Amino acid sequence: MGMGGGSGGMASSGMETYRAALSASQEVPPNASIGTGSAEVMVNPSTMDMTYRVTFSGLSGPATMGHIHGPAPSGQNAGVKVPFPSVAQSPVTGGGKLTAEQYADLKAGRYYVNIHTAANPGGEIRGQLSR
Repeated sequence: MGMGGGSGGMASSGMETYRAALSASQEVPPNASIGTGSAEVMVNPSTMDMTYRVTFSGLSGPATMGHIHGPAPSGQNAGVKVPFPSVAQSPVTGGGKLTAEQYADLKAGRYYVNIHTAANPGGEIRGQLSR
């Protein structure tokens, strides 16, 4: 995914929205964090433009990294597809353009959002994106 840091201005007409609730129980492997979060990804299927907004709170410490990963179903890990430019504070926003293959994987539920911390460098909270 060619993702930048700006959210861009997209009209809501014809947009598809994918959401995720982030929790430690969805991490692979799960951890004991009480952190929570949410993610919303909006895609214009005509142009493949997308924007994202991710919120998080209650983490074990400051977020160190955040990404959209895929393709992988729940319970499996995958590589980074969209690195978030900064996770210094919630919310994290950005956008970019999807390829046809990435869009198909997103529609099939094979992308997830992951927020990392020093205590949980592999990921503290995670959520699978779905419509």
